[in-house]
Amino acid sequence: QVQLVETGGGLVQAGGSLRLSCAASGRTFTIYHMGWFRQAPGKERDFVAAIRWNSGITEYVDSVKGRFTISKDNAKNTVYLQMNGLKPEDTAVYYCAAARKWSARLSEIDVYDAWGQGTQVTVSS
Repeated sequence: QVQLVETGGGLVQAGGSLRLSCAASGRTFTIYHMGWFRQAPGKERDFVAAIRWNSGITEYVDSVKGRFTISKDNAKNTVYLQMNGLKPEDTAVYYCAAARKWSARLSEIDVYDAWGQGTQVTVSS
């Protein structure tokens, strides 16, 4: 089993920045990649960014490219999501997830089988 705990959400004005953290514990050696997803009220959970645990290869949804950066610290078993230039449409609950199966596409939600509790990000206009 892998357990995930997110921190770092909050309220910020448009144009501001936040950094989310996700600490993994348990059988972390089974992780292939980790990702961030977000879910706005009344909408589906959507892919935001992901990173391969060993190689560090990253993938982003187009709407956050150039604004968000995903990174990792293997020694701390922690993944980060640095969010700059935040927009009101970025408002959502952000979830960290871990995949213990390899996938060619990091955005494939079905391969993620461990999820954090979610952290609220609210961007005011």
